Amino acid sequence: MKEFQMNQTMTELPKQYFASLVAKVGALIKEGADIINLGQGNPDQPTPEHIVASLKEAADLPQYHKYPPFRGYPFLKEAIADFYKREYNVELDPDKEVCILFGGKGGLVEVSQCLLNPGDVALVPDPGYPDYWSGVALARGRMEMMPLKKENEFLPNYNAIQEEALKQAKLMFLNYPNNPTGATASKEFYDETVTFAKQHDFCVVHDFAYGGIGFDGQKPVSFLQSEGAKDIGIEIYTLSKTYNMAGWRVAFAVGNASVIEMLNLYQDHMYVSLFGAIQQAAATALLSPQTCVDELAQKYEGRRNVLIEGLQSIGWNVTAPSGSFFAWLPCPEGMSSEEFADILLYEAHIAVAPGRGFGESGEGYVRVGLLEEEDRLKEAVERIKKLELFK
Repeated sequence: MKEFQMNQTMTELPKQYFASLVAKVGALIKEGADIINLGQGNPDQPTPEHIVASLKEAADLPQYHKYPPFRGYPFLKEAIADFYKREYNVELDPDKEVCILFGGKGGLVEVSQCLLNPGDVALVPDPGYPDYWSGVALARGRMEMMPLKKENEFLPNYNAIQEEALKQAKLMFLNYPNNPTGATASKEFYDETVTFAKQHDFCVVHDFAYGGIGFDGQKPVSFLQSEGAKDIGIEIYTLSKTYNMAGWRVAFAVGNASVIEMLNLYQDHMYVSLFGAIQQAAATALLSPQTCVDELAQKYEGRRNVLIEGLQSIGWNVTAPSGSFFAWLPCPEGMSSEEFADILLYEAHIAVAPGRGFGESGEGYVRVGLLEEEDRLKEAVERIKKLELFK
């Protein structure tokens, strides 16, 4: 049988760094090991009942058994606009400033196809979500990495970006609350970002995947709350984390009308929008009382406190995240992130994600998900204590 060859673009896609971690964990589980898996980013709670009920009801409606409108039902776009007005006091035109997406990941990859020509530069956070890299590679663009350092509160230092890269930049990715660091950003930072983007004429794409998860009484700030943000950028919001709807694959992009039109046009050639019943359930999620969101954030905050306080009690100098459901923890001195992750996995049966997998600046850290119940997190602390790595 003839074996066909991939095109050059496909061969240049970034390698899936975490595939080996999944394989290692799977092999140990197959051997009967009790693995506390803190290496994933998959919400562990079910979708709230009222959202599931909305889907069940909608699935019986014959109008949703046909192809939906190419760009989605108006009622969902109106619900998104109402959600942004209620939560962030941001006005959106449902027709021109909202694009329904097949999950946030899809939109983050698609936007590079819409904005980058071969050789154009995308400014990318390091460490950051690896699918930013995938989108840039598919567009045959180039990446200029923006290191996120602890001394700068894991925010990019715009003054450190090379002038030549800024001249060629067409796109910048940001993500707060941040994966993997758990850092958050202020409105003042976004104000600075808007000014910087206007000065250098590029589009900002803010990945607001963890917009519903803030701690210590602080609600995460939307990029679009800064004056002029819609002039130079968009925000991508997914229902995966806020409402535990990861498997439903529903998200949206909002903001700059020209970029929203590009995304809609791109998707016109790829899809015929989402199943209508999912769109109805998504509208239910956005328009209903947000008690479930508040309760979820409180659950993650409780887990964060148990984990961080426990680790500090055994001598590990760690800092609590201010948002997202991740903690970003420094490795023991002289140990790489992959070496440390392997020790935790093979000697304590705890899976964590090596920081190097999120970019060069992620070296020296591991990412830990707050996606196990508190008793399992306490057990993880006890297992790590027995390793006597922190004294």
